[in-house]
Amino acid sequence: MTDLPHTQKLLEIMAKLRNPQGGCPWDLEQDFSTIAPYTIEEAYEVAEAIASGDRTSLREELGDLLLQVVFHAQMAQEEKSFDFEDVAAGINDKMIRRHPHVFGDTDITDADAQTANWENIKAEERKHKQKDTSVLADVPAALPALMRAQKLQARAARVGFDWPDAQGVIAKIREELDEVEEAIASGDATHTQEEIGDLLFAVTNLARFTKGDAETALRDANQKFSRRFRYIEQHLGKPMQDATLDEMETLWVEAKMKEKI
Repeated sequence: MTDLPHTQKLLEIMAKLRNPQGGCPWDLEQDFSTIAPYTIEEAYEVAEAIASGDRTSLREELGDLLLQVVFHAQMAQEEKSFDFEDVAAGINDKMIRRHPHVFGDTDITDADAQTANWENIKAEERKHKQKDTSVLADVPAALPALMRAQKLQARAARVGFDWPDAQGVIAKIREELDEVEEAIASGDATHTQEEIGDLLFAVTNLARFTKGDAETALRDANQKFSRRFRYIEQHLGKPMQDATLDEMETLWVEAKMKEKI
């Protein structure tokens, strides 16, 4: 096994781990549903490594993500559905099919034109492989809610269901915020949650409309909050539960100012 190409070696390692004769008990217990959460987790760890700028970490996390692909392919091979070569062949065919301007004779001049053409090709593919021909078909329900919201909005926008300008989106956000306040005043917790969902959806739409990414924006905001909160913890000089809100707010502003220097 040591002299095999690395990809083939990885496939054989996975096959050995899943071998009922001498394989790993934990690996043998797994199925597609139990491995799926790990696949999602590894994808996020790849994103985190990219954000950190650590290329060594990125290489390692990409390896962990590749292992997830190999794991699923091995389980599929065992049930005779498909194998790793089928996965690779499928993505090869798809990339060639969806890039006719590179592998064919279609003329595409910029990234926006390519995006539009990509969506047209995907729409044609949906017609041939599933009964649901909606523009929103195949936006995975299992995506994180924020990411799925932006993808749904982008799909709708590509067929013209969109605001003419950012001011329309901003007005919608204000409208939804007013409805949140009304729901809170009513004391109806279920209705309040529904209206907060509408507000989050509208804010996500603003990120999309301004060519941003809501998931990345919120991830960056999380990191910013964590960084400033840790500053308060480090400089307060006493347990946080013994501090006043004004003391903590002063340090928050101080942390914020230091970031701008």
